[in-house]
Amino acid sequence: MTARPPPHDPTTVATPSWSPSSWRARPIQQQPTYRDAVAVEAALTEVKGLPPLVAPGEVDALRAHLAKAATGRAFVLQGGDCAERFQDCAKDSIESKLKILMQMSLVLTFSARLPVIRVGRVAGQYAKPRSTDTELVAGVELPSYRGDHVHRIEATAAAREPDPERMVEAWFRSAATLNYIRALLDGGFADLHKPHHWRLGFVRSHAHRAEYEALVERILDALDFVESTGVRSETFSTVELFSSHEGLLMAYEEAATRPVTMGDETRYYNLGAHMLWIGDRTRALDGAHVEYFRGIENPIGIKVGPSLAPADLVRLIEVLEPADRPGRITLITRLGAGQVERYLPPHIEAVRASGRTVVWSCDPMHGNGTKTPSGIKTRELAKIHAELGQTFEVHERVGTILGGVHFELTGEDVTECVGGPQELSEADLSRSYETYCDPRLNYAQSLEMAFFLAKHLESRRAPR
Repeated sequence: MTARPPPHDPTTVATPSWSPSSWRARPIQQQPTYRDAVAVEAALTEVKGLPPLVAPGEVDALRAHLAKAATGRAFVLQGGDCAERFQDCAKDSIESKLKILMQMSLVLTFSARLPVIRVGRVAGQYAKPRSTDTELVAGVELPSYRGDHVHRIEATAAAREPDPERMVEAWFRSAATLNYIRALLDGGFADLHKPHHWRLGFVRSHAHRAEYEALVERILDALDFVESTGVRSETFSTVELFSSHEGLLMAYEEAATRPVTMGDETRYYNLGAHMLWIGDRTRALDGAHVEYFRGIENPIGIKVGPSLAPADLVRLIEVLEPADRPGRITLITRLGAGQVERYLPPHIEAVRASGRTVVWSCDPMHGNGTKTPSGIKTRELAKIHAELGQTFEVHERVGTILGGVHFELTGEDVTECVGGPQELSEADLSRSYETYCDPRLNYAQSLEMAFFLAKHLESRRAPR
């Protein structure tokens, strides 16, 4: 978000039959049902009239960075809340998420000697798809919670009633979040000369704290050497951070879509985020989501689960990006530990045979969810590590490049996933279980994940 955007890329994709509203003629899933159509249109009209959250040049800059990740010249770190809560639009919450992403990227950059593209699940990840329309809460059947973007989480019929005004509130809270992140980054929050800004005091793993602090000392020593030669650059004091969310609520995403005219050409950008992704439940080739996504200029992520046939994956890429512009498509595999060897090689081979240019990323979270006997959702760090390791191994063996990762994480000391440096067990989950949807890595677990990734990336660059 602090990027200095390059000139617009003159290439474009011709979509003569596309418009920001053409998705309305297609089958659609995962949408709330509002009672008051007039209130919905009033809310959408207000969103359309508000200033954009991001600039077209920033979107183009991210796509240029992702083009490098497709060829192994950069690495994507995408992470943040499963579902942001409106209450998390607050100073401490925003700072903690920014801190952990900065720390993780520092570990990866120094170890892998690669630029890290930081993409937050932030400033818009307020809506979530659900597997069923209703859920039982204390024996009462209620509409499933679909995120603060739609309604409140309290277990009452009134709270679960979809409220169109929350679309307007989501825009304002996204704007406030981005505004504070930009202020932090422009104000020196990421300055390598001030690493104490990034430290969180509740890290209980002395080994990881020592490992991280030793790494910071090595970086500062290298920085001192560089600056002693007379080199001084703003590169050492600021970083880029891009925003992303799942493009789920189509009427809202349409309202976020703005035309940008360059000469005789008009292109459409979703200016509610730099990057959007299509979930595993909304990627139907004839569906509304794919129809909408094919016409916007933003980089697009596609969640790739075991149910997606390799041939359908190729058709999906061809529909979404017929011009094959590098950096436009990121494939985010979410297969589950023990399933990678079965599903990933056929996907890779199909995409490679098609000649398409993509960024391969790994989401090791969504395929590894479990429930405790008491019904609490959790994830095991051992399985997350296993899927990541298996994904690295497959890409290495077949000659492709894992260009990024996608985590659900927080910089706070929550207890939602078991394992990790704090050795959390099921008995610990009740101590600080705060997520409204899926369990997230806490700060210590996220930092451990960064060191795990760094070892794989470092070995990838080591001489053979």
